[in-house]
Amino acid sequence: MYRSPRNHRSNRHRHISWGLVFAVLLSLGLVIFGLEHLIGYGMDFMSSSFIAQELLQIYRTTPTDVPVIKHEAFSAAHEKADIFTPVPIEASTFIQKEEQIPILHLPITSYPNNPRLNILSRFSVLQKENKHIIGWLGIQNLLEEPVMQRDNIFYLNHDAQNKENVNGALFLDSAIELKNRPYTYIIYGHNMKSGAMFGSLRNYENSTFYHNAPFISFDTMYETGCYVVFSVGIISINEYDRNYIDFFSLLSTDILARQLAIETLISASVHTCTIDVQSEDQILLLVTCAEKEDDRRVIAARRIRDSENEKELKTLVKNSKKR
Repeated sequence: MYRSPRNHRSNRHRHISWGLVFAVLLSLGLVIFGLEHLIGYGMDFMSSSFIAQELLQIYRTTPTDVPVIKHEAFSAAHEKADIFTPVPIEASTFIQKEEQIPILHLPITSYPNNPRLNILSRFSVLQKENKHIIGWLGIQNLLEEPVMQRDNIFYLNHDAQNKENVNGALFLDSAIELKNRPYTYIIYGHNMKSGAMFGSLRNYENSTFYHNAPFISFDTMYETGCYVVFSVGIISINEYDRNYIDFFSLLSTDILARQLAIETLISASVHTCTIDVQSEDQILLLVTCAEKEDDRRVIAARRIRDSENEKELKTLVKNSKKR
């Protein structure tokens, strides 16, 4: 049948109009989808911040020097457990019995000031909010967050109140047992673009920030602790990479494996630093993801020794330079 040019144009316009409508609706749908996710991220961020502030109030207002004595049933069971007393350690030589034979493993120790594992008062209160809160991490003008321990999965997408949250929470590696004093703490957190959790750790790559904030406080439910940062860098979990490190070698008491891992951390650091670190030092690792799938951004710090003072350590840090 013959169609007039006018009718042909009319049909074509209708076809174009429906195409435009579909494109507009698709674009609107994508915008709405993006906004929903953006709003969700924002709400999760605010929720995480609010929870952290609530718990921080408890942490700061509860005295830390009054341990809570556990009930008798626990104490009786604890008395039967294997409790080790601290063994004095020389810088690099270990003596077994009376033989001058180097020992290949560090001794297992209890907490010097808390061998009976009494929970510090502030953590007794915090654990009423969440029984998985085992520590508190603080970095000057950067973060104040509770540290959880459960498994290595749950707190990837749950906050400190066990609610689903894309920011997750900071958590201690589940392989670390606190019944004896660990030589290494490994804490994980998401590298959030908002700066939440461990997203702010990238600041340590800036020399000025590192020089002004070299100390990290990490208290567990059994003891308080202050650490000085000695390495800031990107480490690989790919064993064929030159910056590969087996994090779990730091969880062992193997002296040689620990020293090798410490040297790898130091060589991978973006800053030079003359702070001495030995295998018997308590090490704190803050670990988050980096740009490459097999890379991890790691802030490594060691516990400040009794013979040191912060002023001298800060001078050493300020003498460091960017590689």
